[in-house]
Amino acid sequence: IKGASTEGGGTVMLDEGLQRQKGGMADLASFASSSSLHGLARVLGTSGRMGFRQTLWGLALLVSLGLFLYQATWSTATYLERPHLAAMREETRRELTFPAITLCNVNRFRFSALTDADIYHLANLTGLPPKSRKGHRPSELQYPPPDMLDIFQRTGHQLEDMLKSCNFSGQNCSSEDFSVVYTRFGKCYTFNGNKTSPKRVRQGGTGNGLELMLDIQQDEYLPIWRETNETTLEAGIRVQIHSQNEPPYIHQLGFGVSPGFQTFVSCQEQRLTYLPQPWGNCRASSEPVIPGYDTYSVSACRLHCESTQVQRECNCRMVHMPGDADICSPSNIKCVDKALALLQKSTGDSCPCETPCNLTRYGKELSMVKIPSRGSARYLSRKYQKSEEYIRDNFLILDIFFEALNYETIEQKKAYDIAGLLGDIGGQMGLFIGASILTILEILDYIYEVVKYKIKKLLKPKKSQKQQNQRNLIQEQIQRTKNLREQNLQTQLSDGTIATVRFEEVKVKVSQRNREIFCGL
Repeated sequence: IKGASTEGGGTVMLDEGLQRQKGGMADLASFASSSSLHGLARVLGTSGRMGFRQTLWGLALLVSLGLFLYQATWSTATYLERPHLAAMREETRRELTFPAITLCNVNRFRFSALTDADIYHLANLTGLPPKSRKGHRPSELQYPPPDMLDIFQRTGHQLEDMLKSCNFSGQNCSSEDFSVVYTRFGKCYTFNGNKTSPKRVRQGGTGNGLELMLDIQQDEYLPIWRETNETTLEAGIRVQIHSQNEPPYIHQLGFGVSPGFQTFVSCQEQRLTYLPQPWGNCRASSEPVIPGYDTYSVSACRLHCESTQVQRECNCRMVHMPGDADICSPSNIKCVDKALALLQKSTGDSCPCETPCNLTRYGKELSMVKIPSRGSARYLSRKYQKSEEYIRDNFLILDIFFEALNYETIEQKKAYDIAGLLGDIGGQMGLFIGASILTILEILDYIYEVVKYKIKKLLKPKKSQKQQNQRNLIQEQIQRTKNLREQNLQTQLSDGTIATVRFEEVKVKVSQRNREIFCGL
């Protein structure tokens, strides 16, 4: 501006000054011409006029912008659905930790071990009729309060009597290798339940796991006088294969093994990893554990819920339930059954047992062959001093082993994470509108400058009025210059020399006045 020295320099300088005052950073056409957003310069350009070509470019820009917004919305919606996939692979090891094996006789009380007091107290539980009052004095029918833990411990099937042979990985084992655990089936036994030093195997296949021969003692089963909720009609044992960190929940997760058969159970360890919130619903290991258990598991959670429900409804707990409340007596059995039925009918909100984020389970395949053969029946009859019929009705063999020394990992993974979302949106942005993060920053910077200009204009109205007055002065000077130019032309026609000198003097004065005005701006 200062360097304008042509004859019309005053007019050029004044026009540029007006343009700066009119637009500044808020000049949309100027922004469009310098923006890195593809197509915007062809729509607005520097002139700001909308011709036919500019209209076509504007439509193309709007269509591309719409396609980009549609694809970006779809990608965002897909991300918010939190999709995941399962990755599966097999890992081979030289040795594997053998699982815990819990087994229960389906008959909870041995008939020969029940006393008159036991039969009297367990009448509602077993359905057996108590001793008749006829011929007995009332004092003979008065029994002390029952101790259910003592009854289960004393009248349950004893492993020393049931276990006929035990072999683990080619080495003999005995009942001392089992620990007592109480479940809904009463007194049960767990092999390899030690968390600190579990047994390990170095070879897969039959004979390289746990092999048991058991006598289920059907002659000790309770006679059925009348049916109750605890009446059992089957004969055999229930078995559950589980991790050492998980309590047995055998009445729902166990499988049955029948007498008269050798049952082969081929196992494969499965290590599952689930995603926590918001991608999944698993329970993280950092969350507090359930009271009474070292680690969280679904079985522990269910037992805790059952114990809480029974304690709330009946003010007691069953023998196998965790807690410090008193053990329920047989007179509370109806209350317990009602409480458990109510819990089972309720929704998962009353007992939300999430799957742990890291879980070990054991897949299994069962196959059976009938035992004993005719030759082995005579041998077993002589060895155990039992009849062949008794052997067929009561003996069973259970063989649990790993199929191979490998385990299967199943891991949930994010199918679409934030990196994928940003990559898709970036690719769509570049494809449809040729923009990037820097382009967005340009637009934000332009908006910031426009807003700043508007705010300054509102906060300084006096200065704006002064600038308007100066603009008016400039307009007057421009008009005066034009008039002088016309007069100069007319004067040159009549008296060229004198008019030219006077016009030059006036022009110099006008130029000086313009400089003073711009310096004031």
